[in-house]
Amino acid sequence: MRAEIDKIISLSERDSTDELQNFFSSFTNEQLKTLITQGALNCKKIGTMMKGIFMGSPTNSTEGSNRRLLVYQHCIPLCESGDLQAEVAADIIGLLMLETHTLNGSCLAQLASLFVDAIKAGKMGSGKSLELFPTVLTALSACEALTYGKGELNGEEYKKQLINSLCSSRWDPQCVIHLTTMFRDVPLSADELRFLVEKVLRMFTKLDLQEIPPLVYQLLLLSAKGCKKQILDGIVSYFKEQDVRQKEEQKDGENLDLEVQSIPQDELRHVEGTSILHIVFAIRLDHELGREFLKSFKTSSGDLCPFSVALLLSVARIQRYEEQVFDLLKGAIIKNFKDEQLQQGSKFLQDLLPGHCSVAQMVLDTVKNSVFGWDHVTQGLVQLGFFLMDSFGPKPGPFGKTVEGSATVARTPAQLACKLGRRVLLQGFKMHEPIRGEILEQVLNRLVTKTASPVSHYLDLFSDIVISAPMMLLESSARLTETFDHLSYLPLTTVQGLLKAIQPLLKVSMSLKDALILVLRKAMFSSQLDGRKSAVTGFLLLLKNFKVLGSLSSSQCSQAVSSSQIQVDVHSRYNSAANEAFCLEILNSLRRCLGQQADVRLMLYEGFYDVLRRNSQLASSIMQTLFTQLKRYYEPEQDLLPPVKLEPCITAHGDQVYLQEPLAHLLSCTVHCRLWLQSLHRSVNGDDDDEEEEDEEGYQSELQTILDSMTRRMIKSELEDFELDKSAEFSTVTSVGTKNNIYAILVMGVYEVLMEYNFINANYSKSGFEELLELFNRHHKLSEILREKSGKGRVPSHKIPRSLLSMGFTANLITVLFRDSTLSREEALSVLRSSGDFVRYALSVAVQKIQQLEETGHTDGPDGQNADKTFRFLCDMTSVLMWRYTNIPSVVEDAGKKEKRCSLSYMCLEGLLRIFTTCQERYPEKMSQLLSKMDVSDDNDADDETEINFFYIRQFQRALFAQLSGSEDDFNSKEAQLLVSILTVLSRQLQPSSKQFVQMITWTVKICKETSFEDSPFCKGLLSLLFSLHVLYKSPVSLLLELCQDIHSQLGDIDENVEVEKRSHFAVVNIKTATTAALLGLSQADRVLDEVDWLLARKKSQTTSDRSSSGDATQADDKQDPVEKAVTLQLGTLLTALSELVQTPLMLGTSSVTLLRGLTRTYGTLTTLAKHYVQACSSQQGALPARFEKLVKLSGSHLTPQCYTFITYAQGGEENGDEKKKKKRNEMNAAASAKLLRDTKAIPNLIFSIEQYEKFLILLSKKSKVCLNNGLSAHISLDLVSMPCALSDLSVTTCVSFDVQVNLMQYMKQSTSRDFRINTATLEAALQEQDSNGEEVEGVQEEEEEEEETPEPKHKKRKQ
Repeated sequence: MRAEIDKIISLSERDSTDELQNFFSSFTNEQLKTLITQGALNCKKIGTMMKGIFMGSPTNSTEGSNRRLLVYQHCIPLCESGDLQAEVAADIIGLLMLETHTLNGSCLAQLASLFVDAIKAGKMGSGKSLELFPTVLTALSACEALTYGKGELNGEEYKKQLINSLCSSRWDPQCVIHLTTMFRDVPLSADELRFLVEKVLRMFTKLDLQEIPPLVYQLLLLSAKGCKKQILDGIVSYFKEQDVRQKEEQKDGENLDLEVQSIPQDELRHVEGTSILHIVFAIRLDHELGREFLKSFKTSSGDLCPFSVALLLSVARIQRYEEQVFDLLKGAIIKNFKDEQLQQGSKFLQDLLPGHCSVAQMVLDTVKNSVFGWDHVTQGLVQLGFFLMDSFGPKPGPFGKTVEGSATVARTPAQLACKLGRRVLLQGFKMHEPIRGEILEQVLNRLVTKTASPVSHYLDLFSDIVISAPMMLLESSARLTETFDHLSYLPLTTVQGLLKAIQPLLKVSMSLKDALILVLRKAMFSSQLDGRKSAVTGFLLLLKNFKVLGSLSSSQCSQAVSSSQIQVDVHSRYNSAANEAFCLEILNSLRRCLGQQADVRLMLYEGFYDVLRRNSQLASSIMQTLFTQLKRYYEPEQDLLPPVKLEPCITAHGDQVYLQEPLAHLLSCTVHCRLWLQSLHRSVNGDDDDEEEEDEEGYQSELQTILDSMTRRMIKSELEDFELDKSAEFSTVTSVGTKNNIYAILVMGVYEVLMEYNFINANYSKSGFEELLELFNRHHKLSEILREKSGKGRVPSHKIPRSLLSMGFTANLITVLFRDSTLSREEALSVLRSSGDFVRYALSVAVQKIQQLEETGHTDGPDGQNADKTFRFLCDMTSVLMWRYTNIPSVVEDAGKKEKRCSLSYMCLEGLLRIFTTCQERYPEKMSQLLSKMDVSDDNDADDETEINFFYIRQFQRALFAQLSGSEDDFNSKEAQLLVSILTVLSRQLQPSSKQFVQMITWTVKICKETSFEDSPFCKGLLSLLFSLHVLYKSPVSLLLELCQDIHSQLGDIDENVEVEKRSHFAVVNIKTATTAALLGLSQADRVLDEVDWLLARKKSQTTSDRSSSGDATQADDKQDPVEKAVTLQLGTLLTALSELVQTPLMLGTSSVTLLRGLTRTYGTLTTLAKHYVQACSSQQGALPARFEKLVKLSGSHLTPQCYTFITYAQGGEENGDEKKKKKRNEMNAAASAKLLRDTKAIPNLIFSIEQYEKFLILLSKKSKVCLNNGLSAHISLDLVSMPCALSDLSVTTCVSFDVQVNLMQYMKQSTSRDFRINTATLEAALQEQDSNGEEVEGVQEEEEEEEETPEPKHKKRKQ
């Protein structure tokens, strides 16, 4: 055989064609096969040999053609066998490709069938010979006629049949990649390509994970032919399914304590990462693919998954797509949060739709997955995190002021999106070391540059970063030091947050601490007031956190430091003993503040108490500083009045007077520090050094003497002693009034501080409390003068200046006043209890403290910044206020009513409402703890949080019922409103699925049905409570209908000759409260429309994404989509409710404009629904749902005509009205109402929305073959001003499609009462045409209703 091969090669090289033909004529097929096999395995010149075989097999002879076909038929399996070297097989295939065009049609057909059969049989494992198949198919398609079955097909059709057969057969998973590669070179039609892509995508699940990335790569190359969206969607869907499956397996494994993993997580993540790289690379090269990718996600943003989020973030690295990607993700995230919020607040939506996936969770899962080597995603995560925080962070207040209270729980979609950005950055910081430096850099940059905007969210992130990776931050100490240089230029809140965050680092880094101290010292001499305040803030924080040896630790002051921090330098230079000199040095710096502005001194006084509590060894220095400062303003002569010098406390600049020394705060700080030291010495008793104790006793006894003297002389002092007089001016407009005002507030503050001091020192002695009451009387007198003066010229303000009583003392004071029954204290407390003004004052201060906590998150005075202690004080106050309100009925407080002041019960209720609101906003997880700390009766199960909550709900229900049980003259409206507000807050703690929640609804409905008091604010509060509960139980639209019927019944009809049926579902709706109830009802109608609009938008997006796969999904009427059915029912009931309101003579002005706007929006929603059915009819043929036809009937017959009647009424143009009543109408009110209507353009907007609705009904009639336009021409002619041409066109359009099934526009009433100066001839022609149309459809039978869904409004009855 070797000789034959050499001879063939020799002849081939000499181009001896004739000799080759003669040589091969003696070869049998088997010999030829053996020859080829041996040559391929052993011969180095296989190409030359193959050329010789082809040269010896001329195509013009049958023998030659058959021999060529035999060569192909043998070489293809030979190359697939794997026995040949790769280079040899490639040479053979290349040569075969060159000779393919020489084969005749029959041979090509046989060769193609060979390929198809081999693929079906799974014999194309290596895929080497598949490179030849596209050439065969191309040559085949050029043939004119080929035998197919018993007939003939041209080459192109034959090729299509082959491709169809190939794609319809079963593929071996090993062949999929090779086949996909092969089809890249095959010309395919759009349908063939779509078929092929679907086939390949279905094969994904049958392949091993490691084979997915190369297949993805080949598919992306194939996308150059088309089907880009289909390919991308298929890849994303596959990985989404794998993620879900892997999560379920992981969850099942955790539940069963087994390792059940058919998909290893790490392998899946690496495959996903490689696939993402392939896709991003393809998008870089093919921008059309990138456009399709983004377009696909815009239409299906609700279907995001961790893989698609990671893919989007990777694509964002391409500059041209960066902005689009982040805008897309931002929109998807905020929309998801809004959708969740809307769904959580509506039982109707919860029942209708299942809970959808959380985009926020998808983003966080992406962060978690990125740990598997997704370096191409991490940069996008950083950008996304900052993009969300920048876009949805807190915004500046009015006039650019940065108003930042204590952070509350994230509730709004914007707050939740900002929180998500923060979590993304924090998790990324923890997981990926390479991006830590960039995150830190960007956070610090924003803290320094965003001085005009709140940065609390960045401070929170920075604080979390410090805790999570302190040692990494120490490596970036140079960057932190650079940030310190900007401290004196930053807002005070930013400085406070930044310094609090870095406290753990200062304890372990000497260089960082030294750099900070240097900056703070410079800031102390800053020309800017905020710079000096920042210095004081920084020094005080350092004093609080660097404990001196011997200081008593307190749990509330401990600073959390991680173990990694504690290991650093803790036994070298940074110890408690070394801190003492450091702290004393800081104190010396702070003493310089005592000569600066009042704001700086105030910060110092407010901070000294916390410093003392954390560093008790600094007591001597702090007390000496305060004592020395106090003595400057103390009058040592015992016979002189007053005991304080007020004149040095003020300063003047030009014609302005300013406060220089906050004397009351200085005294308050001194007193509280002394009282705390007293309690400390009593607790440790004898542990201190004798010498130090003697020093402390020296200044403490002197301070005791000063305070006692001050108390005695302040009691004796009259207003004139302070240069104040009740007739003096206290206006802040003039310098004299400003000075008097400052003096008065200082004196009142001194009185308050002395009251607190004497209460504690009196130890419940009668004489001590009598002195305290004398102090209060002086304070009260001055307070009344200030209140009276400040109230002149306007409504008197009952607000008092912010009290200097501490919150802890206030809680203790109201406790002993109301609940202390100790016999030994009875006599002393009776002194205070006998003064009604003092009791009222104590309650007012308590309410004031609660209000400050609600607004800012902290209070003034000791422990005001301590959240745990503040909450404990809240619990104490809640218990006292609850006991006071429930045990002492308000009927015994007639004196308060006579004096036109709030009763004590009212103040207790106000305090309770503020406490519950504050707790829900700032301590939501502690609400049950707050209620459990209150006194619970024996019959209550204290272990059940819901029962505890409901126990207090019942208490307030009883109180409200008691209010409503009396006569209307005894009804206290303000107190009842507070009770309703409290019930609203507490009901939020109930689970909608609980029996207590149902009881709450039942009780509220009963109260609304039985209460008939004519009080609008109370009615509004009660109905608001009812709707807020009902929306969590079921759709409130039926409730809204009943409410609107009651309003119509109470106010009567626009047509005075019509008698309205008397209906009363809710007694709380009466003639005086009906207008308020109408406004509330319209707001609820807006909420219903919000839900309907959301459902329609969701339905539209689903229709868009599913349009390709729902071509044959015709919808029968009896199987209407549940969303469409629910929307139609909601709108039907809403239309009925609005038809009641639109017939009601509401007050012209806000009420009527609100109704017109509500109607405009309703027609807008009806138009959207009509558009939905137009689109549905365009894409598929099917009958309109009967419910929609009935909705059109309802809108045309009962709402639209009444809208035009109401427009006439609103414009004041009724012709049939009583002339006498018109004359009595308030002309000023009518003019104002007319102006309001003109300004808001409510009437034109309503008419336009009605016309838009009817325009789409006409279009829908064409699409659905259901006539919706009979009677429309005359109707439209009434609504368009001076447009005869348009009317003529419209009248022509009404002639369409009268061979119809149902005529829905027969329900659209003609409104000819309005005069729009319309062309008479055109109008008559349109009316005649309408009459003829009416005759044609008169015999059409209406469809029977399935069920009674929406009660139609009853026809009006004329008065007899």
